[in-house]
Amino acid sequence: MTTRRSKQRPRIVGVIASPADLDRALRVRRPPDLFELRLDRLVRMDDQLKRLLLKLPAPLIITARHPKEGGAGRLSLSQRRKLLARFLGHADYLDVELRSASVLRSLLALAKKKKVRRIISFHNFKSTPSARILAAKARQARFHGADIFKVATRTDTPMELGRLVEFMTSSRSDLSLAVMGIGKLGAISRVLLARAGSVLIYASVGAVTDVEGQMSVEQLRALGFGP
Repeated sequence: MTTRRSKQRPRIVGVIASPADLDRALRVRRPPDLFELRLDRLVRMDDQLKRLLLKLPAPLIITARHPKEGGAGRLSLSQRRKLLARFLGHADYLDVELRSASVLRSLLALAKKKKVRRIISFHNFKSTPSARILAAKARQARFHGADIFKVATRTDTPMELGRLVEFMTSSRSDLSLAVMGIGKLGAISRVLLARAGSVLIYASVGAVTDVEGQMSVEQLRALGFGP
């Protein structure tokens, strides 16, 4: 069966996770395909963000990450819901973790109504589950209306990376997948999985990132990815 993954080139997502990142994104000469706005990391700029977002030179993914999946500030569900709802009108994509999909189903439904595409995500910073477990999570993401299922897991060993590759290459679903590793083999995982059909590659907008294995937008361009 031919899947959507074989028909798409991977798109670069520049991650805005700090005021400095936002400043770089606003001044960039060659923007990536998309920007991801980490609302949980920019709560203190809430009042300024709406005005500044109008100036961003690429479509936007919004997310307010769950504290157990790397979210900053230990935001409550109510705080995260309010942030996402406030900025939904500026978004082309909404990213909600699989663990939050049920409790945020009304927000996901509103996104669909507004024609905002939905990314259902799963992050594990300690290990990489088996391909079978990841496939089960993909089915759950599809049940919740995902347009893209995003996976980001720890890849410190070839075995962990192999699980992501197995999941990516053995999937029989036509659900688009964005799959990447974090850790010692994070950089090579992003290149390898993009070649295998991952539809998104996440990258820092500057030269420095606090995500181990995440390359910059310019490094990915040097490898032949992106616009």
